[in-house]
Amino acid sequence: MTRIDRRALFTSGAAAALLAATGVSAQPQRGGRLRAALSMLLFDQAVAATVFDNLTEVAADGTLRGDLATGWSSDAQAMRWRFTLRDDVAFHDGEVFSAEHLRSLPMTVEVIDPVTADIVLDTPNPNLPYLLAHPGYEIRSETGAGTGLYAVQKLEPGRHFIGARVANHWKKQSGWFDSVEFVQFSADAVRSEALRDGMVDVADIAALDPLSDPRDFQILPGGRSPTHIAATSVAVPLSVGKSWPLDNLRMAERWWMA
Repeated sequence: MTRIDRRALFTSGAAAALLAATGVSAQPQRGGRLRAALSMLLFDQAVAATVFDNLTEVAADGTLRGDLATGWSSDAQAMRWRFTLRDDVAFHDGEVFSAEHLRSLPMTVEVIDPVTADIVLDTPNPNLPYLLAHPGYEIRSETGAGTGLYAVQKLEPGRHFIGARVANHWKKQSGWFDSVEFVQFSADAVRSEALRDGMVDVADIAALDPLSDPRDFQILPGGRSPTHIAATSVAVPLSVGKSWPLDNLRMAERWWMA
């Protein structure tokens, strides 16, 4: 792919990016488009984390908290887990979220009522609530719709994604961008060049392009080492999740334009 082609992918988001920002806002600001250049694995995971919700999530400080679930408990053997669910959530296709939708999980689910369900395991797992926050355990409707902060506006699987902020989403104090755009580039050098040239705001690279000015970027930690770099035009909270890259894959939910 030529440089001209790569630039064309981000034309729609160029006006929204505040590439000349020199400081970080003290409070989250709404607006703009977050643009990211991602590897194949992170592209798929980032899209899923943006479009879908899990029953639980890992906060930036590493603590576990409810997402679609409001509470949970288990029997003494940690083989039967009961989850209580939010009653104010809708999928992007308009379907109302209920306990029936937990059947999209790869495990045995027994529905008790619309906001209560049991997950029954074959072997004990005291860490099930944490497991359900992992990539791959997103909740989907029968049509494949999600309940996340951003609904699919455009999706070329494995290559290009644009998501638009869902109006009146139940997560009222999250999701500061008007839209997000992810593009998949397999080569580290291409992602690095896209970040250097201002075509994206964040890239999952471990080191800057040699021609980049370090003063324009911030290196952020991943699970084990620096795995992504963001432009200073993006404001990042002081505490960044490290269980997975990109702030536990929730950059679209937790970051904002500076």
